[in-house]
Amino acid sequence: MNPQVKRKRRSISGILILDKPAGVSSNGALQKVRWLLNSDKGGHTGSLDPLATGVLPLCFGEATKFSRYLLDADKAYEAEVRLGQTTNTGDAEGEVLETRPVNISLEQAEAVLPQFRGDIMQVPPMYSALKQDGQPLYKLARAGEVVERKARSIHIAALELLSLEGDLLRLRVSCSKGTYIRTLAEDIGRELGCGAHVAGLRRIAAGPFDLSRAVTLDELIALHDEQGSEALDRYLLPCDAGLLDWPQVTLTEHTTYYWQNGQPVRAPGAPVSGMVRVYSHQQEFIGVAEIDEDGLVAPRRLIRSQ
Repeated sequence: MNPQVKRKRRSISGILILDKPAGVSSNGALQKVRWLLNSDKGGHTGSLDPLATGVLPLCFGEATKFSRYLLDADKAYEAEVRLGQTTNTGDAEGEVLETRPVNISLEQAEAVLPQFRGDIMQVPPMYSALKQDGQPLYKLARAGEVVERKARSIHIAALELLSLEGDLLRLRVSCSKGTYIRTLAEDIGRELGCGAHVAGLRRIAAGPFDLSRAVTLDELIALHDEQGSEALDRYLLPCDAGLLDWPQVTLTEHTTYYWQNGQPVRAPGAPVSGMVRVYSHQQEFIGVAEIDEDGLVAPRRLIRSQ
C-alpha cells in the first residue's frame, strides 16, 4: 500500500469574506476554507459563536499580519431574542434556567432600548473565551464554576428594534469590539422583567466588510469541486482591503528601501500621529506604520517581498 502523498500548500495572500454557516466554529470554518484554497497559512479575525452566521473575514498568507486590526473593528448584527426564557449560556444552545410569561408590547420594548445605546458597561458572560488565571471562562463554566467578571466599557452605536412577534424580538445592533450580544439580550430581558436569550444571530458587517462581499461555504465547495483550488482565488481581496479608511503614505524609491529594512523614514504629507498604510514608489502596499514622536513613518508590520 502506497503512503498518502501530502499535497504541497500554496503560498497565497489576501482576505476572503465568508458567510459562516450555523453549527460550525470559526476555526472549523477557517480550516475548511484553508483546505479548499490549499493555503499554507490562514487565520480568522475574531470568533463567531457556532450558533451565529454571517460575516467572518478570513486572512491568508501575508494578510494574517493585519488580522489584529480587523479584530479591533466595529461590528453589526441582526439578533433574534427569545423573551421569557433564560439559559445558562445566554443563547439557544444552553440549558433553560427559568421560563416566565411574556406580555410585552412593542412600545414597552422600545422604551428600554435607549439605556443600551452609546457608551455602556457590560459584564462578559461566563460562557466566553476570556481567560481567568489562564483558563478560558467557558471551561470554568462547564465545570460549574462562576467567577466574578469586571464590567467593561463598550459602545453601542445603533440599536434598532426591527420587530416583535409574540415572544420573539428582532434587533439590529452596531457596536464596538468586545460587545457580547448574548449579554445585551439578557440585560434587555432583565429590564423587561421577563428574561431573554439569543435565539439566532447573524453578523451583517465587520469593519468595512458586509454580506454583499461574502461567499458561502457551499459556494466555495461547489467551485472547488468543479475547478480546483486556484478558482477560489477570485474571492481573495487585497491585503490592505480592511485598512482603506486609514491615511495613506507613499514613499519614494529611496525611502522605500530604508523603510523595508526596518528604518523610520520621513514622508511629505504624512499625518502627525497615528497608524498609516504604506505604499512603495511603485504604488504597492508594503505594510503599516505608526507616526513616531519625531514625525517619522516607523514600520510596524511589513509585507514580505516576493
